[in-house]
Amino acid sequence: MPDVIQLLSDHIANQIAAGEVIQRPASAVKELLENAVDAGATEIQLVVRDAGKELVQVIDNGKGMSVTDARMSFERHATSKIRNIDDLFTIRTMGFRGEALASIAAVAQVEMKTRQHDAEVGTRICVEATDVKLQEPAAAAPGTNIMVKNLFYNVPARRHFLKSNTTEFRHILDEFTRVALAHPKIAFRLWHNNVEQFHLEAGNLKTRIIGLLGNSFEKNMVPVEENTELINISGFIGKPEAATRTRGMQFFFINNRFIRSSFLNHAIMTAYEGLIEKEAFPFYVLFLDVDPSRVDVNVHPTKQEVKFDDDRMMYAYLHATAKHALARYNIAPSLDFTLNSEVMQLPAIQMPHTQQTMANAQKSYLFNTFSQKNQAHFVEHKEGLQRWKELYEIAEPGNGTDGGATQGTTIPSQSATLLPENENVPSSGRQNNLLVQGSMLVTTVRSGLMLIHIRRAQERIWFERLLQQWNAGNTPSQQVLFPASYEMPPQDCILLTEVLPDLARIGFDISPFGQNTFVVQGVPTDLPAGEEKNVLDEVLDQLKHESHDAVASRTERILMQMARRLSRNKHAIQQPEGQQALIDELFACSQPEYTPDGKKVFMMLRKEELDDMLG
Repeated sequence: MPDVIQLLSDHIANQIAAGEVIQRPASAVKELLENAVDAGATEIQLVVRDAGKELVQVIDNGKGMSVTDARMSFERHATSKIRNIDDLFTIRTMGFRGEALASIAAVAQVEMKTRQHDAEVGTRICVEATDVKLQEPAAAAPGTNIMVKNLFYNVPARRHFLKSNTTEFRHILDEFTRVALAHPKIAFRLWHNNVEQFHLEAGNLKTRIIGLLGNSFEKNMVPVEENTELINISGFIGKPEAATRTRGMQFFFINNRFIRSSFLNHAIMTAYEGLIEKEAFPFYVLFLDVDPSRVDVNVHPTKQEVKFDDDRMMYAYLHATAKHALARYNIAPSLDFTLNSEVMQLPAIQMPHTQQTMANAQKSYLFNTFSQKNQAHFVEHKEGLQRWKELYEIAEPGNGTDGGATQGTTIPSQSATLLPENENVPSSGRQNNLLVQGSMLVTTVRSGLMLIHIRRAQERIWFERLLQQWNAGNTPSQQVLFPASYEMPPQDCILLTEVLPDLARIGFDISPFGQNTFVVQGVPTDLPAGEEKNVLDEVLDQLKHESHDAVASRTERILMQMARRLSRNKHAIQQPEGQQALIDELFACSQPEYTPDGKKVFMMLRKEELDDMLG
């Protein structure tokens, strides 16, 4: 048999290796920006055309390169950062493996001009698919100007799998944001298709966050600063009211390097327990300064995953720091004694104050007990209920107060809604229904019992109702009395602009209103007041983080989010009529057994199974 194992050519090996580092135009942007930072630049410009498919250009005023270094920078594993294996454990620079330029040059046409500050002339070098086509002296500004043209021109399959320009540019914005956040003392500018998107002056972290993410963050940031022997933590976390239903506004930096860590994110999320809704995500930009020997940044080619020598310690420090910052600025659950408009309408506030009511109150046992020093904690339990009743009767209508407006009103017991009236007698031949814990509905059928998950049933009903309206093209819209404007991060603005036609078809009337701002003038008629921002956040979050596949189209994902939001109406099923209507509508659906995302809506307990359970 002939030998079949062969060495790959350098050209093919470089293209394969490049696939690990350069996955899309945003990957090239990240590597080039980090190289500019490592070069000591104080001003960095990023120029992009056609979402990076045609051109990615980075211009910096860093230290530049000599003739030899310019040529060597395109060789794989050529680096100025590592001399021996121990250097891997003391790394503080962004790049260090010598893969970035070599990987980019393997799948693109690259032209670079560079000059050191004390040199009279610079160097121009052109590389195509790892092949150096030209190297010559050239006039150049101090620093480096590198242009990456026609990315993946020699790998058609890779270029074919790139997403739309909107999606690719959103990924570029993500990388630009991370690098610019990590280095607020460096000035950054970004152009896309000859339009300037960002002009960020050098400054501090707070101004950089506002410049990148929007003015809405200015009043919603809490500073964080904790220094210990093992770790220093600094940055900002968001106030609970700034939490949104979209992910993407969470940033961790280890020694100024952006990382992803669900483990550390959990430490922050638990610090917000009780302060934000379960579906919400807090904002944070946190910098962890750690001894490089305690963290391994060489886990993944993109260097966005790290390993710590003590994960639990990092978790504990981060969690405690976030809790401390929230407590320091009095952001915690507390009693709010401010009388809002609803409280001001209560009878006790509205009823006129008279001398008679004041005298009656002062004669009471409870008034005397609380007005005497050190007696408030010694109210006698035997007489407690009776005495409270006496005080209550003072304010009753007809006891010297003008309370006729409230006479005859009753407060229904919560338990009254747990069982329908005449539970043993079916109404109009219908089944008996039982509401369990406010979230489940048990109904009788011929073969036994059926247990229905109420919210999931409503979700299926709403989804099919919305889908029918979508297909008919006649989804009604309701104009809002006071249009609301929403400022969003640039990445979300791009995505929202792309789906505006889809949102209009389900009843939203949304239009751009200045830079990174949209105004909502109309909403679907069935959407509860004030819910439009939650719906938009959830739609954007799902579109950003869920995979695009044939099972769920963009239309279905939008309708699923709308149905999920509309299905949170608990009041509709408190009465027997509403419960029966829910059951009837559910089984009129084309697929009543599952929610749009595949969760089970109901289950059957047959009589035989019930007999077996009871032995």
